[in-house]
Amino acid sequence: MNDANSINIRALKFFIDVYENKSFSIVARREGVSPSMISRVIQQLEASLGQQLFYRNTRAIIPTEAGRIFNDYARSMTEQLNEVRNELQDRATEPKGLIRINAPVFFGQKHIAPWLAGFLTQYPKVQVELIQTDDFINPHIDAADVIFRIGSLADSTLHARVLGVQSYHLAASPAYLIKHGTPEKPSDLTRHHCLVYSGYSGQNRWLFKSNATTWLHQAVTPTLVSNNAESLLISALNDGGLVLFPNWLIGKHLNNGTLVSLLSDYQPTIKTGPQNITAIYPNARRPPLNVRVLIDYFIKVYGTPAYWEYQT
Repeated sequence: MNDANSINIRALKFFIDVYENKSFSIVARREGVSPSMISRVIQQLEASLGQQLFYRNTRAIIPTEAGRIFNDYARSMTEQLNEVRNELQDRATEPKGLIRINAPVFFGQKHIAPWLAGFLTQYPKVQVELIQTDDFINPHIDAADVIFRIGSLADSTLHARVLGVQSYHLAASPAYLIKHGTPEKPSDLTRHHCLVYSGYSGQNRWLFKSNATTWLHQAVTPTLVSNNAESLLISALNDGGLVLFPNWLIGKHLNNGTLVSLLSDYQPTIKTGPQNITAIYPNARRPPLNVRVLIDYFIKVYGTPAYWEYQT
């Protein structure tokens, strides 16, 4: 006879991890147990439900239709349990313990790390682990309590607070413009020194609005390409050429006059989609107290509009 009452939260967690990774071995390594133990837990879960949740072969673990249906319920049940746990803990505790933060490398250096000392002074019982990477982070799998990310939020199962909006500026130093002239339209860039960032997906494409709705890719021949934004910024500040960078990276230099914003009527960018700066917390509609105070702290620090915005 099936016994759904034997299902526990640990079995649900194992199921969700296997569903995401399509592998017993990967989950076993992460949990520090044997693959056979993970397999046994899934078998017990299947016996309790009276349904096969995965097809097993030598190459992959593939969810069945029952597995896909159960995945929605498993996530809902674990999320509800987390919400209850967080609610009960909040009634009797203050912020304390470890908060794991994941953030893009350069944004973390510029706009997270400098403010952490103030946060830790305000909440002395909290410890922070800051991991910085520009690689894709799966909030359902990777260990992080708060993930700072820039771009559109494609996964509707995630929860996020918007901290600001990323916009782009084409810019150069005043001395460079005196020597080489000021571009008046995107096609003028073919005669300028362009400093172009190149990441894991290749060199950034420089895009401009040719009218109200159409984006134009303006091809440029870079005089300097780098996978380090700081190096390109330093070169621009030293009169090396033009950069196309986000507001949070060069807003300070635009405001103090060490860089000049160019072609603003063409709305320069490298991406045409929404570019929100968000704090993501994947596991609950009501995040833990630690997560809430961290996000509230940075919302206050950044301000509205964010302190890095270019004041035209």
